[in-house]
Amino acid sequence: MPAILTLAIAAPALVATAPEGDLVKVQGHLQSVSSMTAGFTQTDRNNRVLTGTMTLKRPGKIRFQYQKGVPQLIIADGTSLYFIDYQVRQVERWPIGNSPLAVLLNPKRDITKFAKLMPTRSPNVVSVEVYDPRHPEYGRITMIFQRNDAAPGGLMLQGWVALDSQNNRTTIQLSNQKFNAAISDGTFRWNDPRRTGANRP
Repeated sequence: MPAILTLAIAAPALVATAPEGDLVKVQGHLQSVSSMTAGFTQTDRNNRVLTGTMTLKRPGKIRFQYQKGVPQLIIADGTSLYFIDYQVRQVERWPIGNSPLAVLLNPKRDITKFAKLMPTRSPNVVSVEVYDPRHPEYGRITMIFQRNDAAPGGLMLQGWVALDSQNNRTTIQLSNQKFNAAISDGTFRWNDPRRTGANRP
């Protein structure tokens, strides 16, 4: 599974522990966000850095549009999650529920049943690890939030910390987050290079 599908951000120093009520607060944030746009910076395990824009629409839709010159696209259309490489004309597909991103795409999912708060070094930072021991192949993802009264549920999503099943780490940091604007379903359509010969997203 491509690195961005197991998104991560540098783990905080383990100093302070967030109160248990913050898990409910994170659940409330996820349920109150119908859409989100943000810039992202991705650093993979080889320290390769890429940038782009992320567009999310719940339930089940997300698009990672890489910077100009990167012929790749990651997109979920409500049912499946796709990794498209236009350079080699290949498409990989997974059910949304088999990806760590499922926690972001399903607003009805009760994370309090399988998530736990992680220590952080700041009382203004909330870190939540999501891991399903019944499905270790899905990897481990830890979402990082900053307390912000102006954001939905009082939390601003900053990125996520994750390891895939092979212990590969990738860092994603978000910027310029905007919530709950109208987003067309057409945003989550894509050109299939296998059928059309398309060479771009």
